[in-house]
Amino acid sequence: MSSARADFLSGVRVAVPIILGVAPFGMVAGVAAVGVGVPAIQALAMSVVIFAGASQLAAIELIGQNAPVAVVVLTVIVVNLRLVMYSASIAPYFERQSARWKAWLAYLLTDQAYAVSVMEFRSDEATSRRWYYLGVATPLWVVWQASTVAGILLGSSVPASWHLEFAVPLVFLAVLVPAITDRTTVVTAVVGGAVAVAANGLPFNLGLLTAAVAGIAAGLVVEEVLDD
Repeated sequence: MSSARADFLSGVRVAVPIILGVAPFGMVAGVAAVGVGVPAIQALAMSVVIFAGASQLAAIELIGQNAPVAVVVLTVIVVNLRLVMYSASIAPYFERQSARWKAWLAYLLTDQAYAVSVMEFRSDEATSRRWYYLGVATPLWVVWQASTVAGILLGSSVPASWHLEFAVPLVFLAVLVPAITDRTTVVTAVVGGAVAVAANGLPFNLGLLTAAVAGIAAGLVVEEVLDD
């Protein structure tokens, strides 16, 4: 077995337990989109084009509340700002890739793919980075799209007793905890979580927006202090 194929399959194996949480997460996104009146084709397009579960759910909730378009767009941008930081962190590992490969790898970037891949790259420099990353990210993309379609098709027929929404925080906690490795990430997580709880009652889901900004700002301040 070639190294590239072995590393790809290694990434797939690591992705399997994550998929168990991503599948109900995707179904929640599909069901929620249909529930607020988003046409099926647009819900699917949102899943394919945005491919970012947290911001999709935030946007869907705001659409259901008839929030202004500016609030929806701003919320999605701020929630996804973390991907910019992920990109800056993981980019050095892919600096030798062509522009076409970088574009595809960037499109597949998620919390889970980033966290798992970076930990692997730091611990094993011999790993084929591109293929390991694709082994993790590609199954996540496929399962997300398939589960979103399932949620769209099932719509309101999914029993509330299933509590699929419970999978959403579990997926992010599974990624968050191993990623907290230093003072900066600890402060970011604590501040973001505390503000999210405190600002939960704000209209148009602005509590999430506020928490994201606060967490990012706190992390940047700590990073500046440590650099000095």
